[in-house]
Amino acid sequence: QVQLVESGGGLAQPGGSLRLSCTASGSLFKLFAVGWHRQAPGKQRELVAALSNYGGTINYSDSVKGRFTISRDNAKSTAYLQMNNLEPNDTAIYYCNSGRWQEVLNGDDSTFWGQGTQVTVSS
Repeated sequence: QVQLVESGGGLAQPGGSLRLSCTASGSLFKLFAVGWHRQAPGKQRELVAALSNYGGTINYSDSVKGRFTISRDNAKSTAYLQMNNLEPNDTAIYYCNSGRWQEVLNGDDSTFWGQGTQVTVSS
């Protein structure tokens, strides 16, 4: 069992930056892929970025490529999402999940999920 806790959300201006953290309990985190997903009001949840267990494989959605960076520190059981050049369309609740690679990409309910953190981009 892995419990995930997101932090780092808040209010940012367009063009600004935020860094989200996803901290996992236990020692299994390093074995699993990790992903960040977001859900804006009235929209379906979508994958933002995903990173394999030891960081060898990365996937970004087209909408965040070049602006967001996913990373992880397995020694700290923590994953990060560095978000730069934020846009109003990035406003959403951001969730991290962890599990097998394809299941993380798909956002399967079988993966472990955090409770989410709100990101609001507005002037």
